[in-house]
Amino acid sequence: MKITSRQFDTFVRGILDFATFKTADSSLNGLQVDNDGSEFGKIAFAVDAGLEVFKRAKDSGAGLLFVHHGLFWGEPLSLVGVHRERLKFLLDNNLALYAAHLPLDQHPEIGNNAVLAELLGIQDKEPFGVAHGQKIGFKGKLKNPLGTEEAAKKISYMNNLPLVILPMGKKENLTAAIVSGGAAKLAFEALEEGIDLFISGETTHSVYHHALEGRLNIIAGGHYSTEVWGARRLMEESAKHLGVEVEFIDVPTGL
Repeated sequence: MKITSRQFDTFVRGILDFATFKTADSSLNGLQVDNDGSEFGKIAFAVDAGLEVFKRAKDSGAGLLFVHHGLFWGEPLSLVGVHRERLKFLLDNNLALYAAHLPLDQHPEIGNNAVLAELLGIQDKEPFGVAHGQKIGFKGKLKNPLGTEEAAKKISYMNNLPLVILPMGKKENLTAAIVSGGAAKLAFEALEEGIDLFISGETTHSVYHHALEGRLNIIAGGHYSTEVWGARRLMEESAKHLGVEVEFIDVPTGL
């Protein structure tokens, strides 16, 4: 089956809550670069927009590339240097680019944080972690008590080791809070709520002693590795409901 970029846009907007994040998210959520209006039968999915990802998407035969981190972040950019080369490649190859940032983090079923909560075994998850005025993560009780090292294995992508594991609290965690990507300082919120384990993509030096003294276990799973999940779930939904061919373009940053 073949679809257009506009049909894909309608499909995604029927799933993700773009309206709530219209002013909160600096990302230009939605269709960032269109093609010439022609139909395509394959969509590529990735975490980050970049020339390497674009080339792999083109080589895969995709007509549209969906990413979590797009090219535009609230400020106009001159068409020079790397930015020019990226856009030129998309236009020259008639490859459309679509991005969804915070709406993909926040979605309660297919979002990055929802999938991580599922992998970890969080039951009756509740919203957690205020970022840009919205709660985009989840917290809750764990189905089974988990050691911090064991929890790290459960959320690892392709068995990649987390960037940092800081086992500074209980040996077995009963509760956890998750906010993917660059949400290190939301550890303070986890401390305030008495959470046992906080998981994000990154950590920062300023939370260390607070976590140590508050006995909070921390896993920094990697910005990339904690944010592959939403794109992959949306990929599955696209294949199921749109009938298109799909492929995940894996270009890990190691960060």
